[in-house]
Amino acid sequence: MLTLKSKMDIKPAQKNLVEWYAENHRALPWRQNRDPYRIWISETMLQQTTTTAVIPFFERFVERFPTLKSLASAPVEHVLEAWAGLGYYSRARNLHKAAIALDALKEFPCRHDQLADFPGFGPYTSRSVSSLAFDEPVGVVDGNVIRVLARFYAADWDWWQSKARAGIQALADEWVQGVSSYEMNQALMELGRTICMPKSPHCLLCPVRKSCKSFGTGLVARLPKPKPKRAREFWIWEPRLEIVKGRVLLEKNTTVPFLRDQWLLPGTARRVNSKPKTFDYKHTITHHDIFVTVKGPESQHIAANQIQWVQLQEIRQYVPASLVQKAFAHHAAAQPGDVQKRAKKLRARSPAHP
Repeated sequence: MLTLKSKMDIKPAQKNLVEWYAENHRALPWRQNRDPYRIWISETMLQQTTTTAVIPFFERFVERFPTLKSLASAPVEHVLEAWAGLGYYSRARNLHKAAIALDALKEFPCRHDQLADFPGFGPYTSRSVSSLAFDEPVGVVDGNVIRVLARFYAADWDWWQSKARAGIQALADEWVQGVSSYEMNQALMELGRTICMPKSPHCLLCPVRKSCKSFGTGLVARLPKPKPKRAREFWIWEPRLEIVKGRVLLEKNTTVPFLRDQWLLPGTARRVNSKPKTFDYKHTITHHDIFVTVKGPESQHIAANQIQWVQLQEIRQYVPASLVQKAFAHHAAAQPGDVQKRAKKLRARSPAHP
């Protein structure tokens, strides 16, 4: 296994890869310029999401929030609404928090160690913004780069472990020495996305195949080593719809591990050992399989500081998660109008009703 130094002459591969990228890179909307704001938004969206899926979200997002100041001055509910559909909503909240802090500065920080102090700027995002916007000579390590480097060096890394990631980062840093980090980092990521793919890679089209140790030894299909799968958890969630005067009751989630600290419909959730036989719909968030049965309103006390009433037409601004949107769609289709009728009967008993 390779450690901090590659002990390989990578200059020929660097040259070939940069030339390949110049001729073959895709025209993506965030590559139109080197605006750190646009790069930051795109790189945050690209985490856990494919490039093809991100493009329409990115275009709509920057149309609504074209500048750092426009994002910083927007209510967080509007940011969540614009983020709806991308999932991992903590990313949107961190975007908003970081935008407020960044907008207070005289200029956008240009080094990754400076950016790392802001919400949501982890090792990947801070380096991607500093290198792609300002050409800081640091490597960017995402899943595509890990795959390219693991195959290039025929390295059997436990890449999900912090020690191995430190070694991969050191190698990625080597690849941007003596060349433009803007070009090289994008070239490595582009190679992983279009040529050195997880399955059925196009090795004969690869610009660095002559130097690739896996290509020469037939190890491409075996690398990188697969990450051990996390055990799946089964959850039963029974949300209830409390609607009064066109407003719906929301409760802050402080107990359930999925969508933690976000607004959800009030209700109960419990972890079970096996899949239930009956439920209204299933939803998956990371390793959580959630089996949902939608309930009507009930009389139950909820602490006032943990709830809020929101206009139905504004619900996506507060709860963009599709887990909740599916609850509205399911109940509306199954029992049209029933929620409103039962809510009126319990109006006097509903907690802190408007």
